[in-house]
Amino acid sequence: MTKVCYNSCFGGFGLSKEAVQRYFDIKGQQVWIEDDKEFKSLEIFTVWLVPPNERQESKEGESFYSMSAEERIAYNQKDSEQTWDYNRISRHDSILIQVVEELGEKANGRHANLRITEVQSKYRIDEYDGNESVETPDSYDWITP
Repeated sequence: MTKVCYNSCFGGFGLSKEAVQRYFDIKGQQVWIEDDKEFKSLEIFTVWLVPPNERQESKEGESFYSMSAEERIAYNQKDSEQTWDYNRISRHDSILIQVVEELGEKANGRHANLRITEVQSKYRIDEYDGNESVETPDSYDWITP
């Protein structure tokens, strides 16, 4: 059996800062978690994989849009390499499962209610407006002619 993490409410999959920090503590990797200065009350944060002195210079507003398309692509690629997003993680990642089991509700992101289920084989996560369900080949009603 394989454990799978999913969001069981409308809003969307997400992890709390505490859960992200615990995830990287288990991995033995240092990260820098910073609150978004503009939207701090919304619990929006960035997870940096590099220290402040190694980050590319931030381009906001007009300076970003004044760059060529090629420069923007390169900038976004570099940003993607320097930051971490929980949407990149596999939902059956053993460390993710451990963190959610350890922290319980404290693992939930701002619009999440994380749950764990077990599957025997392949799965997919169906989502509607952030509310997810874990589907397996056995959970579908197949129509055969």
